[in-house]
Amino acid sequence: QVQLVESGGGLVQAGGSLRLSCAASGRTFRDLGMGWFRQAPGKEREIVLTMTGSGRSTYYIDSVKGRFTISRDNAKNTVYLQMNSLKPEDTAVYYCAATRQYYNSRASNYDYWGQGTQVTVSS
Repeated sequence: QVQLVESGGGLVQAGGSLRLSCAASGRTFRDLGMGWFRQAPGKEREIVLTMTGSGRSTYYIDSVKGRFTISRDNAKNTVYLQMNSLKPEDTAVYYCAATRQYYNSRASNYDYWGQGTQVTVSS
């Protein structure tokens, strides 16, 4: 089993920054593909960013390019989501997820999920 614990959410004004962290249990973190998802009120969950165990990242939402960055620290078994220049439309519950599968572009690919952390961006 892999357990994911998220932190770093909160309330921030538009233009501000937040850094989300997701700590994973286990000793095979570098073998996991990691992803960040978000779900805004009344909307479906969407994939935001992913990173393979080898460090390759993929953006799935054009509007976060240049503002959001995914990174991982394998020594700490932690993946991060750095969010800069936040906009009200970024308001959502953000989830980290992990997969042992080769594919990582869909929610159904992921085996483990964090509890989610609320990010609220005020205008």
